[in-house]
Amino acid sequence: MKTMYIGGVPEHFNLPWYITLRDKAYAPLSINLRWKDFPGGTGAMCEALRNKEIDMAVILTEGIIRDIIHGNPSVIVQQYVGSSLQWGIHTAKDAPFTDLISLKGSRAAISRYGSGSHLMAYVNAMELNWDLNTDLQFELINSLDGALQALPGGTADYFMWEKYTTQPFVDQGIFKRIGVCPTPWPCFVIAVRKEVWQDQRSEVEGILKVINSCTEGFKAMPGIDQMISIRYQQQVEDVRRWLDETAWSSSQLSLEMVVKVQEVLLQAGLIDRRLAAEHFLSK
Repeated sequence: MKTMYIGGVPEHFNLPWYITLRDKAYAPLSINLRWKDFPGGTGAMCEALRNKEIDMAVILTEGIIRDIIHGNPSVIVQQYVGSSLQWGIHTAKDAPFTDLISLKGSRAAISRYGSGSHLMAYVNAMELNWDLNTDLQFELINSLDGALQALPGGTADYFMWEKYTTQPFVDQGIFKRIGVCPTPWPCFVIAVRKEVWQDQRSEVEGILKVINSCTEGFKAMPGIDQMISIRYQQQVEDVRRWLDETAWSSSQLSLEMVVKVQEVLLQAGLIDRRLAAEHFLSK
């Protein structure tokens, strides 16, 4: 039995992994797949891939592309969620901010540098035509839990995170959502360390076959909306909207999309060079 490690955020997008692990779906492949939660998000997973703490990651597209440019020895083997991620833009409930324009020059809470919350703050600023040198400030808060302290406590002003994950805190009156910024590309991909892809390709392909089979029928599973609602403390109506908006994918990320992500990262000053699109994708 071969033990392999995969990481991802502890959110509803990754419920198919929980289901396949619960059902011991990898055992017939002689694979002991171990899941590791990363509440800190993409930046933490990039570090874990570099440090060989995990073999694979379900990770934000823009985050892994940036980190590969910066030396992460990993490749993208396929998309996981092909639809956009809807990044809610949140402030404390009683904060004076009323719209996105009013956030100009204020402090964005980010889980860590290189994380999705960091990168998407630039995407949002670019869409609003802000000066990226003077109108963006950052406060490191490590995770969603950190934002739940920082925004009401006044140490940061706004926080960008997937809107359905934060919906319970909006419902509770901890956060106020004043906008949404969707990613202009497929949001999640599966990345694998290069040496793992080279040496254990058949095992990785077996894992992908299992998870793709699960995601293909995920929306049609009886009671899946209730299961998500209970497990992630969300209203059933919100879960159903999320299911309608979300599309899983087993296709490889297109070369054109890799180019587009790099262009945005370059404009934001988050990378200083482009690499050939083929550099990022498994062969």
